[in-house]
Amino acid sequence: MKKIFAKIASITATSAVLSVAIAAGSNNSAQAIDFNFNWLGNGGYSATGSFSYDEATAPTIISESGSGATNFLKSLNVSFLDPSKNLLGTYNTVAGGVSQSSFFAFNFDTSTKKLFGPLDVAGGTGVIGEYFFQGTVGDSLQLRQDVDQQGTSTLVDQNSGSIQVSKVPEPASMLGLVALAMLGAGSTLKKKQASC
Repeated sequence: MKKIFAKIASITATSAVLSVAIAAGSNNSAQAIDFNFNWLGNGGYSATGSFSYDEATAPTIISESGSGATNFLKSLNVSFLDPSKNLLGTYNTVAGGVSQSSFFAFNFDTSTKKLFGPLDVAGGTGVIGEYFFQGTVGDSLQLRQDVDQQGTSTLVDQNSGSIQVSKVPEPASMLGLVALAMLGAGSTLKKKQASC
């Protein structure tokens, strides 16, 4: 029995040290924080994407627009799917802190973790037929397809402005959960071995 407790204590100590080391290592670099977002239109079309920014330097409200260097956003990508879950297109609207679209609009409250106001992501890079996602969060969001790069587009799907945002778990948090699961599995295995 003492050996089991010694092994459990050893696993716990190792996991704790590893978690602290990872957390300390991430504190020395930029505090990148990642979020996922999901949208579902009334007709079954959907958008799924992610964005990131430096948590250490970002203000409470992040507002970005237009092409060129962004102020705080590091990346933003989005993929569109039809009702049968076939991929319509994937767009890297912001890569390496640079927006690719003059139509780009993005507003995010870092304290409430919610998108708000005008939103325009995806197309806008000069390719006829590209998809883009625009509107006002909480009012109306539309998936559209460009027809001529002259401002003409067709409505593909829309909803009442609802979009979900979720934070991506940090690696140190995930490691802690894995360590806890391993501890539980090891304890269960030892109990089974002891009862045999």
